[in-house]
Amino acid sequence: MNLSEISIKNPVFAWMLMVGMILFGYLSFREMGVSQLPDVDFPTVNISVTYAGASPEVLESDVVDLIESTMMTVEGVESISSSIRRGSANVTIDFTLDRDIDQAVQDVQTKLAQITRRLPKDIDAPTVSKTNPDDQPIMWLAVSSESMDEKTLMRFVRDQVKDHILTTPGVADVFLGGYVDPAVRVWVDEKKLNQYQLTVSDVMSTVSQEHSEIPSGTIENDKSEYAVRTLGEVKAVEEFEKLWINRRGGSPNYTPIALKDIAKVEMGLEDVKRKSRVKGKPSIGIGVRKQKGSNAVDVAKAVKLKMAEIQKGLPQGVELGVNFDSTVFIEESVHELTFTLVLSAILTALVCWAFLGSWSATFNVILAIPTSILGAFVALQALGFTLNYFTLLGLSLAIGIVVDDAIMVLENIYRHFEMGKSKRKASLEGAKEITFAAMAATIAIVAIFFPIAYMKGIIGKYFYQFAVTISVAVLLSLVEALTLTPMRTSRFMSHTEKRSKIGLMIDKFFEGLESFYKNSLPWVLDNRWKTVGISLLFFAGSLLFIPKLRKEFVPAQDQSSVMIRVKTKEGSSLAFTDKVVREVEAVLSKKPEIERSFVSIGGFGGNEATTAVFFITLKEKKLRDKSQQELIEIYRKEFKDIKGGRVIVQDTSLGSFGGRGGGFPVEFSIAGSNWNDLTGSALTIMDELKKTGRFVDIDTNFKASVKELNIIPNREKARARGVSVAEIGTTVNALVGGPTIGKFTADGHRYNVLINLKDLSADQVDRISNIKVRNNRGELISLKEVADVRFEDGLQSLTRKDRLRAVSIYANIEKGVSQQMAIEEARKIAQKFAKPGIIVMDSGSAKTFQESFESLIFVLVLGIVIAYMVLGSQFNSFIDPITVLTALPFSISGALMALYLKDLSINIYSMIGIILLMGIVKKNSIMLVDFANQVRDEGKNVRDALLEACPKRLRPILMTSFATIAGAIPPAFSLGPGAESLAPMSMAVIGGVLVSTVLTLFVVPAFYSLMTLKNRNNLEE
Repeated sequence: MNLSEISIKNPVFAWMLMVGMILFGYLSFREMGVSQLPDVDFPTVNISVTYAGASPEVLESDVVDLIESTMMTVEGVESISSSIRRGSANVTIDFTLDRDIDQAVQDVQTKLAQITRRLPKDIDAPTVSKTNPDDQPIMWLAVSSESMDEKTLMRFVRDQVKDHILTTPGVADVFLGGYVDPAVRVWVDEKKLNQYQLTVSDVMSTVSQEHSEIPSGTIENDKSEYAVRTLGEVKAVEEFEKLWINRRGGSPNYTPIALKDIAKVEMGLEDVKRKSRVKGKPSIGIGVRKQKGSNAVDVAKAVKLKMAEIQKGLPQGVELGVNFDSTVFIEESVHELTFTLVLSAILTALVCWAFLGSWSATFNVILAIPTSILGAFVALQALGFTLNYFTLLGLSLAIGIVVDDAIMVLENIYRHFEMGKSKRKASLEGAKEITFAAMAATIAIVAIFFPIAYMKGIIGKYFYQFAVTISVAVLLSLVEALTLTPMRTSRFMSHTEKRSKIGLMIDKFFEGLESFYKNSLPWVLDNRWKTVGISLLFFAGSLLFIPKLRKEFVPAQDQSSVMIRVKTKEGSSLAFTDKVVREVEAVLSKKPEIERSFVSIGGFGGNEATTAVFFITLKEKKLRDKSQQELIEIYRKEFKDIKGGRVIVQDTSLGSFGGRGGGFPVEFSIAGSNWNDLTGSALTIMDELKKTGRFVDIDTNFKASVKELNIIPNREKARARGVSVAEIGTTVNALVGGPTIGKFTADGHRYNVLINLKDLSADQVDRISNIKVRNNRGELISLKEVADVRFEDGLQSLTRKDRLRAVSIYANIEKGVSQQMAIEEARKIAQKFAKPGIIVMDSGSAKTFQESFESLIFVLVLGIVIAYMVLGSQFNSFIDPITVLTALPFSISGALMALYLKDLSINIYSMIGIILLMGIVKKNSIMLVDFANQVRDEGKNVRDALLEACPKRLRPILMTSFATIAGAIPPAFSLGPGAESLAPMSMAVIGGVLVSTVLTLFVVPAFYSLMTLKNRNNLEE
């Protein structure tokens, strides 16, 4: 007893099966998270090292090289990169995607513990953390005020805003842009120090000894226990100035001096190394990062609700607003895809009605859509998938596919019913006859996705969700077609419904098509070699479209957001960068299409005085005349006039999946051992790239050497005067570097106490030269007497990749230039102009582009091999699968032609569409071959079998093909958010199905008659 028979005999079971799939599918749909891309763990571990004062060269040789060498032995390491700056270094370890991140962290910590003793003694203990490059903030908020000073605003954001946002459900972390921690500042006057014969070491010792609170234990008796505390810390900032300096150079100071006599103490801020503004107004940015697997849209809504609560208690003059919200595009694109799903279902239903001429029959078919699509959500939710681009793309394309099995079964049942059989008998026999072809067609689609298990890289993870989505939907449609469809026909099928005038016209049209097809088949079978030859020439000719099509990783999308980077000359101050940024702001303020702009100057972590990043939110696409990409081109031209810095305008939609790399479409690295050769080659390569006229916004990650003030102890003079090198270093660090010399508690918070020379600026080198240090005899010696103070060129940073020194080069591409062509040209230029011994390596988007297309082509080829194996097993033939697969080349021809006519590129989405075609177009040839085999089993020869079988299969073939095309039309011609990625995939499907359907009807019979054995039993014999 097969599935169809069980359902026909147990109709209530079949109805409950359908209702259950729809009901639980809807409940699962409601529980699923929403995100732009699938949630994928990127196993990345970061080791942060601090070695105060160490040069990049020292850190590289003494620390980084040792750590990298050790980490290369950890299991699953894919690549290691390092960024080294003066006094600090970061080693980033990227593991293979299948590596468990928590286990990787443990392994890294274990290896690090083994080499701790081999690291320099003065180094701070390295810290290990796991990071995910894909966990970028989903939205940026901004707090600004014209009534509060900076210090008050910082404390307000920390105490009244940050923690409230952090406790919002779904929020994992928040980042503060432009925030500087409040601190107690001790501003020392060096003239007063000299007047009182003091050094900064005396001040530091005073704060350490006179402002301290040490736990003092407990006392107890028979009845009670008491804690003992020595309350030695001052309770107010003003009390710092009343501390007495009782010792001078370690000896008693018989005339104590108050701290206020030689320094000013105030509650201020730590060194301001970053700033942020919203539309030109000083502000603090709050970046919100969602928890893994949570619904990005829901998290953003929850944050906005929390903001509404906070705004009720905001002081007058303080504003809190959303500056950048990526979930707006996510929500709009998901709504667009949902609308596309509904529209696809409606169009598919109309196609079915046009072919069937009966609303009851059409209703019977389109019930497969909610059953399969909603039923798929049960599996997707159980697997932990989200509603994202790849799952929704899969469902939107599945709309036209899931009805195919129901159409095949229904059409065959109706054919038996029109022979005069009863509803029950027609349903039983019709379903049984078509079961093999339906199963073969469904398995053919699912089989094309088997090779994804072997795909490498991030695209494999994303494609996995797409493949599972379509596979589940198609398998459920097969179950529906073999259970619910025959059950419903056995009870509700009738001859009574009449065709409308439109229906009669459609019937007449298809009768004409069938007549034409019947008359054409004999000629095709008489001219088999000509037919096959013409089709091969057609396929070969279609390949000429490939060079004419642009090749890129992803198409540019209008996401209503732009990122602008500002870079000033190395060595520039934060104030100078701020001045350049204000010029950019002045240009942006005149742009009516900009809704909000947020800029962070000095980097989000500080210490990057030469950089600034703008987040620009544009008005909705329908509210502006120009697209995002057109505006980017305009901005690039206008920013060329900005003096003092380079302005790079970035299209955020073109970044690589996963967030790795700089987000540029062209990105590569050159690696070697000699840093000067690397930097020289990088500058030459960048100049050559600029000359081609195909690259814009050319940039690099290396920082040129800049002037630095070097204090070089003269050991002979220092020894003669009894001054230690350590004393020189401590004194300079205290007055210039601003070290932490204590902690201060106020309002439930703990603040750093920092010491600095008062009013020191870069042009006051003489003040540093005249700083006094104390020798071992208690005398004060000027710094210039024991050290040379001069400006010299110094290396700011070093970068490494896979244990070699490396420099990365990035670039955007001119409008209309193919990404693949740009990458290839950049690679050739790099290899040509790089000095001997330097290696050129792809990275970022360029590397992802290469890996993804190699993987997809591999999937395409392996999918065809697997399809042959599956079909061979199903048909028990070595020849029939080849006949079925003859439809595949023509689907590629149709896809290429459609992409060319619509001026679309070959990208990751169109490639996925072509792979999907490999499964779809086999359905038509399977129906022809299977039915021809059935007729031949009745004793007819090949020619007669084809002449009988092919015309009978014409209507279901056309019906399934047009249903697939109808389902793909809405996404192909969508104009809403995300349409740029929907169109190439859908157009590839439309063109491929259309062309392959037409050619399959003629080429497959010709090829079948050439290749099929005269007697089907010969194989068994």
